[in-house]
Amino acid sequence: MISMILKGLLIGVIVSAPVGPIGILCIQRTLNGGKGHGISTALGATASDLLYAIIAAFSMSMVVDFIDSHRFILKIIGTIFVFFFGVYTYATNPVSKLKKMRGGNQNYIQDFVSSFLLTVTNPLVIFLFIALFTKYSYLTGETSFAETILGILFILMGACFWWTAVVGTVSHFRDRFNMRGLYVVNKGTGILLMCIAVISIIYFIIDQYCPFVLDHFSIPSST
Repeated sequence: MISMILKGLLIGVIVSAPVGPIGILCIQRTLNGGKGHGISTALGATASDLLYAIIAAFSMSMVVDFIDSHRFILKIIGTIFVFFFGVYTYATNPVSKLKKMRGGNQNYIQDFVSSFLLTVTNPLVIFLFIALFTKYSYLTGETSFAETILGILFILMGACFWWTAVVGTVSHFRDRFNMRGLYVVNKGTGILLMCIAVISIIYFIIDQYCPFVLDHFSIPSST
């Protein structure tokens, strides 16, 4: 059981840790609105990851086959979503947002939903779960239903631990940011999201139609 707990926590952290669009957005919202907005954003991402963890754990082959056969178009759709979210973030005025928050209009539900949608548009994360389950012999075909549920809960705990640490750390330094700093963070977040999207689309297209180009950048084997 101890091994299962540690592996579940580790998988939860590994899936959540990469600094992608959601990580950047979570940091930006924490700086702009405080812990509540950072946590609600993180929970949206965690809910999406939890959904794909459940699919991977219960081997929904029909869903996996669909995702695998439409991998390229799903990558493009998800990346386009990230790009336009970056445009929206860049165009948003953090000062006016703060005024609304101070007026009592703190919509954590919008933070949660937008984060969930941004994450769920990348269903390829299901293959990351499958790879991690295989690597750590986690939730195998011999795992009982009750153990599978527990295993998924441990993954959820790992993800929550990671996001709590991120939001707590960023929130600790929040007071050092003035309005100018928040403005720069907002613009920087939008630019980063758009850059991530553009680079991702270029990579996907090259990988799909000219994979030999990427071979030139691969690290040669030492053997």
